[in-house]
Amino acid sequence: MTAHDFTPIFAGARVMVILRDLPPQETVRLANRAWDLGIDVVEVPVRTPEAVTALRAAVEAGRERDRIVGAGTVFTPAQVRQSASAGAAFTVAPGLDLAVADVALTYGIPHLPGVATPTEAQRARDHGLTWLKAFPAVSLGPQWFKAVAGPLPELRFVATGGIDAGNAADFLAAGVKVVAVGSALSDPAQIDRLAELARGDRTACPPGTACPPGTA
Repeated sequence: MTAHDFTPIFAGARVMVILRDLPPQETVRLANRAWDLGIDVVEVPVRTPEAVTALRAAVEAGRERDRIVGAGTVFTPAQVRQSASAGAAFTVAPGLDLAVADVALTYGIPHLPGVATPTEAQRARDHGLTWLKAFPAVSLGPQWFKAVAGPLPELRFVATGGIDAGNAADFLAAGVKVVAVGSALSDPAQIDRLAELARGDRTACPPGTACPPGTA
């Protein structure tokens, strides 16, 4: 186990929702809906000062339900401090900045950096970061994960960017541990279909695609 281990955070989760650029009340509403449907992990990006307020509201709502909320789009040490102050359980970034990961560690929260190449993945691994965000996942494609697993089998990936209920099962079948869905939630039907996938329902697998191992 490393200091940046996300295994306890994701546990059996296969889906994470990203609630981006929403007012605090709407952020809490969608977070509660996700939790009601069995999607336990929520990320709230903090690209703006207003977003930190939404993060704090989601964290407070999560505490009432014993659920955790992380902060996304964390580029700088200052954003790490803001996120930690708001109660974030983890931080996420679109790219790899080892200094930001180190600052998160000083606050006792794991950091999930973004990578898009084997070189970045190896650099992160050598720094003790074995859980990584692959971004943009839809551009990399499911086969990318199978290829990288060959030389770097110890890495665990969260696929982010262009993921929706229609393609999420393909990425999980390729070995991705968690799929993260953001903009697709503008379609109200998405969150329900993703909840089915999170529960392992075979009905969530698109026709003609392979369901992830363990689906019933």
